[in-house]
Amino acid sequence: MSRSNRLYFIDAVRAFAILMMLQGHFIDTLIDPIYRDPTNTVYSVWSYFRGITAPVFFTISGLVFMYLLLRSYTKGDDRPRVKKGLTRGLLLIGIGYSLRVNLLSWFSGNFNYRFLAVDVLQCIGLSLIILVFLYVILKKHSYILAIILAIIGTACFLTEPLYRGLSLSSMPLMISNYLSKENGSVFTILPWFGYTAYGAWLATVFFRHVHRPRFKIFTIATFFGVGMLLIYFSSWFLIKLYHVTDFELFEASANYNYLFTRFGNVLVLFALFYTFERFMKQSIITSIGQKTLSIYVIHFILIYGSYTGYGLSRYFRKSLTPTEAIIGAICFMVVVCLISFHYAKTNTFVYNIFRKCIDTIKK
Repeated sequence: MSRSNRLYFIDAVRAFAILMMLQGHFIDTLIDPIYRDPTNTVYSVWSYFRGITAPVFFTISGLVFMYLLLRSYTKGDDRPRVKKGLTRGLLLIGIGYSLRVNLLSWFSGNFNYRFLAVDVLQCIGLSLIILVFLYVILKKHSYILAIILAIIGTACFLTEPLYRGLSLSSMPLMISNYLSKENGSVFTILPWFGYTAYGAWLATVFFRHVHRPRFKIFTIATFFGVGMLLIYFSSWFLIKLYHVTDFELFEASANYNYLFTRFGNVLVLFALFYTFERFMKQSIITSIGQKTLSIYVIHFILIYGSYTGYGLSRYFRKSLTPTEAIIGAICFMVVVCLISFHYAKTNTFVYNIFRKCIDTIKK
């Protein structure tokens, strides 16, 4: 996005999400299980807000990515952006797999296929590649593109009961891991692509209307209103649809309705950050939001011991008290952000390594 058209609240939302992810992974991995008490108000609030992190990342990824594609199309030169999008998608997939590799274990002859399990980076990477193909096919028909994106997002959420316990043991492991959690995948492309599709749909709305008078006020009110409706009434609405249509999928979706409610959380969060956007321009918050990939890679190595097997989880797994976990999480967030700022100035630090690898392979 150009400087004049940059949506600063997006960087602020990304910063909030990445910080929540840092403390969430730290506490979830290291706190003693005896302190996981759902009846405890503090733990319940922490757990609820932790659940917002992934939906925010997927939605923001779709929004930013499609917004940039649409802007490049209006300039008549979208080919570099399409190429960059495909490269970014492949980069995220490659990094996602690499972070689960334990080189020391491999060199000692202990090899397993757990590194093929799919996590958030692989899912976001594949989601961006899918968005590129949808864009290339429908870029001349932006309204149709918007409608299809909204339909895809809704379909991903509504049909979740159909593939919730999906087993694909007959398929190649690398493919089945994107659709099933039976082999250790943390995220699967369904239903999480639904958030990316909704984010891309929001991008079409921003792109067409962001320069209109009072767009910001209207958007904030809409985000907040629709978000609250999704949080508190989406299950009720699905049950009503079931009674009207007698279509059992509506009832099944309503009885385990975390997808629509989490999207409601995302919209409310967008509304809050968009409201206070003017206070966040050129702040450290937006700077953090622009370094999410570097921060993710650094935190994964420090906690889970990527490549070496030596991380915090090796020494402190499920052993900290709440006080130790909270103080440790704060220190961890500060340390990871400092490393990101001083040793990985921007996400291009990671991109350049990837591009050098590609150039080497080509040669």
